[in-house]
This record gives sequence, structure tokens and C-alpha cells, in this order.
Amino acid sequence: MSHDHSNDSTGDLRLAFFLNLSFTIIEIAGGIWTNSLAILSDAIHDLGDSLSLGMAWYLETYAQKDKDKKYSYGYRRYSLLSALINTVVLIVGSVFILSRAVTRLFNPEPVDAKGMILFAVLGIIVNGLAMLRLRGGKSLNAQVVAWHLIEDVLGWVAVLIMSIVLLFTDLYILDPIFSILITSFVLYNVIKNLRKTLALFLQAVPENMDLEMIENRLLAIDNVCSSHHTHIWSMDGEHHVLTTHLVVEEDTSQDEVLCIKEDINQLSNEMDFLHTTVEIEYGEEKCSMAERS
Repeated sequence: MSHDHSNDSTGDLRLAFFLNLSFTIIEIAGGIWTNSLAILSDAIHDLGDSLSLGMAWYLETYAQKDKDKKYSYGYRRYSLLSALINTVVLIVGSVFILSRAVTRLFNPEPVDAKGMILFAVLGIIVNGLAMLRLRGGKSLNAQVVAWHLIEDVLGWVAVLIMSIVLLFTDLYILDPIFSILITSFVLYNVIKNLRKTLALFLQAVPENMDLEMIENRLLAIDNVCSSHHTHIWSMDGEHHVLTTHLVVEEDTSQDEVLCIKEDINQLSNEMDFLHTTVEIEYGEEKCSMAERS
């Protein structure tokens, strides 16, 4: 089972990171220039995406580091830390933008519609290029980031439509309204991802894993009488770990135990576990975990 990351994914993430970060800086300046909270809202979103892209690019390489005396499982769990940092940045930025937008709802201010159109078109092009580069990525990092960029493109399409409307009307209240809608959408998804990240930090069973089904698969293996202390947790949301204790009859032969291990290896490969640890116990043998349960 191979866990190597391709050089193409790393290169695409690097390109997407620099495109996104460069545009975010321009976008913040543009939001101030056009006096548009909608653009500033998307700038905060893009800043979070830039951090995510940077972390993803870095971790594509960093995660390949072999285990050592300090990190016996390797360095993959650092990606959860980066997800948490990115989430906090996005939440703080979103709350700041919402506080400004709500105030402006009651006192709408003029915005530069022509300037907003310029930035909207530029935003669609930059995020669209990055999305196209990552759309075919094989790594989970690349795929997830591609979906974030799709959201960015849709957000800029919304800003473009609003800017065109403002060319012909004085409905400046549309700017804070769009700002609140964009920021609320981002905040909703960020909080949803925060719950997933915290669950993984607390070693919850990954959402795509069915613990009961896996326990039943283990019990269905020939010569396995029972199982206990079966645990599944994730290192980074993508690479999972399985540990379990299997009880067999006292007269189970070495060849039969080897067959059991072969079946477990097949299950592990099928479920794509990065690490699998199994302890075989014979009959009434006292479990090594009994006193600590």
C-alpha cells in the first residue's frame, strides 16, 4: 500500500498558493479602494484559503518525513494542527467583517462599482486558473482545496452580478447584504469543519469508518471467537489507524494464526488503514489491557 504524494500535486499546490496569496493582497487593497465590504469579505476568505494552500503544500512534503524517536507515527498529525489554525483565522476574520457589515446595513456607503467589476473579473480568472490546476489532483489535499477554490469562483460571480447592478442603481445596501451572505456561508462551513477537526483531535472514529461493521468483519474471520479493545482513530482525517485484540481457541495452530493475520491484512488494505495493530489471545488467556480497562 503506497502513501507517497506525487510531485505534480505538490507543484500544483505551490502554484495555487502563490496565485491565491498574491491576489489576496491585491484584493484587500481593492476592497479598501472600492469601499466594498463584499470584496473585503472575500479577501478574508481568500486569506484563509491561502493559509490552507500553504499548509497543504508544506504538508505534502513534510508528511513524507519518516517516523523518528519523537514521533513514532510520523508527522501526519500536524495537518490537523494546521486545520485548527486556519479555522481560527477564518472565524476571527469573519466575525470582524460581519460586525462591519451589520453596521453598514443601517448606513450604506457608496462603493466603486467599476472597480468592483474589475476585481470580480480578476478574481474569477485567478481562482479559476488555480481550480483548474488542482481539479485533477490525486491527493486529498489537492481535491479539498479545489473545492474551496470552486466556492471562491462562485463568490466572485456573485460580486460581479452585484457590481453590474450597482452600475445602474444606487442600491449600495447590496454591498453589506452580499458581504453578510458570503461571510455567513464561509462561517457556517468553517464551524462545521471545526467540529470535525476537534473530533479527530479527540480521537473520534472517522466519519467514513463504520466501527460496528469492522468488528463484524473481524469476528467473521475463521477461528476468531471474539474481539475487544477495537479502536479506530485518524492521524490527519485521511490516514487511519486500527488496533484490536482477537481471541482464538487455545488449540489454534500457528498456521491458522498466520491465516488470521493474512485476512486482517486484506481488510486493512481494503479499508486503507495506514497502521494496523492486532494482539492475538488464546482462550482464557488474561488480556494485557484488563487491569487498565
